[in-house]
Amino acid sequence: MMQYWLMKSEPDEVSIDDALAAPAQTVAWTGVRNYQARNFMRDAMRAGDGVLFYHSSCAEPGIAGLAEVAGTPYPDPTQFDSASKYYDPKASPQQPRWMLVDVRALKKTPLIPLAALRAHEELADMQILQRGSRLSITPVTPAQWRFITGRLMKQA
Repeated sequence: MMQYWLMKSEPDEVSIDDALAAPAQTVAWTGVRNYQARNFMRDAMRAGDGVLFYHSSCAEPGIAGLAEVAGTPYPDPTQFDSASKYYDPKASPQQPRWMLVDVRALKKTPLIPLAALRAHEELADMQILQRGSRLSITPVTPAQWRFITGRLMKQA
């Protein structure tokens, strides 16, 4: 069964435009260093799952595009690179600690800012809207996905 996700990326690291310009419009979702977000990628995500591509830590955070999970999880190579800010000295190729999935950008959408998400009762239970939520990857329910991709994206 298809699942849906909201995946945050800082646009100065990888924006929706960067993903659309990448070969096959696909980027490796590197640098996740939270165990719960890692577990979502490792244990729950499947190729074809829908992704709300969210720009975070920027002037106007919000949903900036649609994407899909493009493959199965595999070890994040940045954990092994001592020059990377995502290096993990406790990880080894034999025992990787961090996984990633490839994400294929499908289209850029008009930005749906966080305030617009908060304005709709239908989205009140979205994890990104919960107090203290800082996860870079969160599940989205089918009803939330339909509301955002159907109603909000058509209004934006």
